[in-house]
Amino acid sequence: MTFLDAINRRAAVLIASALLLQAGHAIAADAPAVVVGYQTDALPSSVAIANGEFARATGVKIDFRRFDSGADVFAAIASGDVQVGYVGSSPYAAAVSRGLDVKAFYLASISGIDEALVVRNGSGINTVADLKGKRLAAAPVSTDHYQLLALIKSQGLSEKDVQVFAIPQPEIVAGFNRGDLDGGFVWDPALTELKKNGKVLVTSKDVADKGAPTFSAWVASASFAKANPAFLKAFAATADKYTGSFLKDPAAWGPDSDNARALAKLLGGTPATQASALRNLSLLPAQTQATDAWLAGGEKSGVARILKETAVFLQSQRKIPRVLPSYASFVTPTVVAGLNP
Repeated sequence: MTFLDAINRRAAVLIASALLLQAGHAIAADAPAVVVGYQTDALPSSVAIANGEFARATGVKIDFRRFDSGADVFAAIASGDVQVGYVGSSPYAAAVSRGLDVKAFYLASISGIDEALVVRNGSGINTVADLKGKRLAAAPVSTDHYQLLALIKSQGLSEKDVQVFAIPQPEIVAGFNRGDLDGGFVWDPALTELKKNGKVLVTSKDVADKGAPTFSAWVASASFAKANPAFLKAFAATADKYTGSFLKDPAAWGPDSDNARALAKLLGGTPATQASALRNLSLLPAQTQATDAWLAGGEKSGVARILKETAVFLQSQRKIPRVLPSYASFVTPTVVAGLNP
């Protein structure tokens, strides 16, 4: 399945559901739960999923559902099945460019070394100059796929020069281990698995430094965000509490910590692999997120700029049909504004 196939398959769901979003998905007082989509990335805030603190802090029952990719999260938001979700900037740019109205209200992480292109031992790839003719993979419509394509383009290559497969991460791991793939741009737990028989060639931060920055964020449907500001505020404050804990005391998140054990129980792997994955993150406290460099500043905000730059690239690769004049309406700084450090 190609990147374009993956986007087109989801496009019908996104477009057909746009009117439903306008009608709103506010949670009534007697509703059973707010449905929140998460992924397998190791994040400090995932401990709050495991121990129930998100629900306690918001005062609302939350149904956390696990997804394999941001594209799947957006499809669920578009259908009305999910109100809040954790996503990467590339599927984010693709979804809103096609008409889905969501708001980013808290940044989970920015480009770091927690996502990377791992090349298989024996593949003959020693530098990025060796990518021509190789078989590489990334999850469909993912931030990793966007950065893989950007990396290939930076070398003067195209998908005609490099075989790029858009497949889920479990399939990437299996294909890599069989020798069917020469490399994969992945995040944990796939990143840890691929490194057992390969080496990191390029990280997400490396690609960002070359002009293709990315981020991951918590987003909400626009109608839900409008109707439930207190929920989002409490949710973001809880996420920021755990971000702050990790930034202030990394030792409390080591391989023998309760935090690492909680992440392993929720996400898989071992406490040691989860602790290692956390060390690769680039995290921003809410006070930093509330500046023009990220969520504030409207059209000049870092998030709106990255979304537009990503959309321009995706359109140039014929992955989306259009680029919007502005992406500022898909970002809100009001949720993180005033959160205590």
